[in-house]
Amino acid sequence: MTVYRSRPTEFPVDMPDQAFRSRRAEFRHRPRSRLWRKLFVLAASLALTGWATHEMYQVLAVSSLTILEWMLLAVFALNISWICFAFVNATIGFICAVRAERSAVTSSAVPVSISTARTVIAFPVYNEPVDQVFPAVLATARQMAGAPGRYECFILSDTTDPDIALLEEAGVRQLQKKAPADVAIRYRRRTINHHRKAGNIRDFVTRWGGRYDFMIVYDADSHMSRETILALVEAIHAQPRTGLVQTIPQLVGARTLFARAQQFASALYGPVLGHGIAWWAQKEGNFWGHNAIIRVSALAESAGLPSIPGKAPLGGSILSHDFVEAALLRRAGWNVEIRPDLGGSYEEGPPTIIDHVVRDRRWCQGNMQHMAVLARARQLTWTSRFHLVNGIFSYLASPLWLIFITLGMLLSLQNSFMVPDYFGDGASLFPTWPVIDSERALSLFVVTMAILFAPKIYGLLYGWISRTWRRKVGAARTAVGVASELVVSVLMAPILMATQTGAVISVFSGRDSGWSPQARSDGRYSFATTFTQCIFPTFLGVFLTGAAIAISPVYAAWLAPATVGLIFSAPIIYFTSKPEAGDFAGRHGGLVTPASLDEPDCYLDARSLKPVFASLEPDRLQTLLLDRDRQRERASLIDPFWPLDPNDVHPPLAMARARGERASSVYELSALLSPAERMALLNSNGDMQAMSFRFSSVVARRRQLEGNATAPAQAKWTAASAQSMRDGKA
Repeated sequence: MTVYRSRPTEFPVDMPDQAFRSRRAEFRHRPRSRLWRKLFVLAASLALTGWATHEMYQVLAVSSLTILEWMLLAVFALNISWICFAFVNATIGFICAVRAERSAVTSSAVPVSISTARTVIAFPVYNEPVDQVFPAVLATARQMAGAPGRYECFILSDTTDPDIALLEEAGVRQLQKKAPADVAIRYRRRTINHHRKAGNIRDFVTRWGGRYDFMIVYDADSHMSRETILALVEAIHAQPRTGLVQTIPQLVGARTLFARAQQFASALYGPVLGHGIAWWAQKEGNFWGHNAIIRVSALAESAGLPSIPGKAPLGGSILSHDFVEAALLRRAGWNVEIRPDLGGSYEEGPPTIIDHVVRDRRWCQGNMQHMAVLARARQLTWTSRFHLVNGIFSYLASPLWLIFITLGMLLSLQNSFMVPDYFGDGASLFPTWPVIDSERALSLFVVTMAILFAPKIYGLLYGWISRTWRRKVGAARTAVGVASELVVSVLMAPILMATQTGAVISVFSGRDSGWSPQARSDGRYSFATTFTQCIFPTFLGVFLTGAAIAISPVYAAWLAPATVGLIFSAPIIYFTSKPEAGDFAGRHGGLVTPASLDEPDCYLDARSLKPVFASLEPDRLQTLLLDRDRQRERASLIDPFWPLDPNDVHPPLAMARARGERASSVYELSALLSPAERMALLNSNGDMQAMSFRFSSVVARRRQLEGNATAPAQAKWTAASAQSMRDGKA
């Protein structure tokens, strides 16, 4: 057993804020890019969008268009452009995925010497369950033992919960005991978590970045195989112009029906969509925040994020920092690559829609902040701008579809209840009837549905072609899985439309999402809790159904695929959150993936190590304040760096000091401290020692006083006992 210091010697590098409005862009590493690929995707998407919009115009233009019809046409054009791009990307991705599948046997990677490469595997955590995250850290360290190159695992904690912080400290002691000799496991907990995850990474880079060539960023639920890690190091080591290489992680470990549906979609459709993005983006890909390798020097010199002027939610720290970092890397001339051909990259998804919505709310805010980035940033490449726009539109699409439904309803109301002016103001021999071309409308609807569901058909075909899917899952179970996932996604789509619409409204109304850890375990929400979370979607479904029935029963039936999911959102979410429902689907051949039938070793190793961290015995604040030996033992775990100016004061720590001076015992102090004050005290070795000395002195004086008070009584009792003994002998 080799015990490493919790934090190595600092090797700082500068990571200056990048000026968004800088007019200078360094293209010293301008990559060779096949421009025709991007132009082809753009032209094909615009052509398909133009055709669909023209067809919609012809549907409405049987008579002259009203204002509502023009508005409906404009919203339709925006919505269909998103669908058309997804279709073009999926079509290209399917072709590339099939070609990659057929050439996989003959292709061979050229080995690159990485014996001198220094790679850190970073684990940013924030109030995460220790028994969920630390097993993955230990499993990763063990699988990299003996690997070519030099590796370290570094836990970058931003934890603000004092109870979890004490658990982390106990977990680190376990990690130090069980870590391999050649892969150090480090730990740093920030005293003040400025700028959230981006600030967490930045603190690490500016203090220790000079020690490492590359950094592989994990999420709290990430898993990667040894082969994939080595392939990433080889890929970036062999290309000095590459700043970042992103894998396409697949979901693993799903149990609930919702999670299984998400896992199936990521496993089957993910490679198709990923190959499409990689084909046209080429060296100007994107970053998704984790399961990627980064050249530390490139990140430090070109991707320091400034704050957006103004307050949250649209200002302040950038929540979705990854997209912006990729754009800044490209602006500085570094290649950003997406590698869909690299397997062995996994993550665990949210178990329920409720947990998904909580995470989605934060992502929505981060993507809306990208509007300010687009408005302010100069010299970004057009591909990087498109990545940002794509992220923004992924959330704006939901309110736009709701607006489209609302406009259609208002148009139907206008035609049903308003008295039309058939002859207008001028002379006319024939009336102008407010009608639409129903036959053309039906044809457009069919084509739109075909474009919308084409990526799923491509996924099915890819599953039938892929050797892995054929061997492990089989053609029949793949088809059953696609059908099952389609049913679940159709039911979920209107619910997510409602929740994402609510998220967008919340952001633009000025409500900050904050930052809460993602739920990692199986959801066990009661129906009452589920129903409370579904009030808005349910009310929206009832309202739309009532309005549609008032217009026409036929119109209500046409709208039913959307409204049924909304009305029954509570039972749908409750049922899909059950692990029993997911297990039932798995046993009967639905939503089965190669990774669910043959779980990857990196995931199994982490899961097998959970018992090591399930029975940790953390310290208690009261015990630490009275045990100076224990304080000295944990002192090495505490980061002494406080990012404060000389005249600044950290209010929670100042309050903890004040309460410590007034409290008469450690138990009274513990009861008085707020969680933030407890956390600040745990992060300050000096204050812990000072309070420990004070309370130890108080206890010693109290014992001395109690001893002095009981001495006369003790002497009197001793004399009386001696006299009684003499009387007894007499």
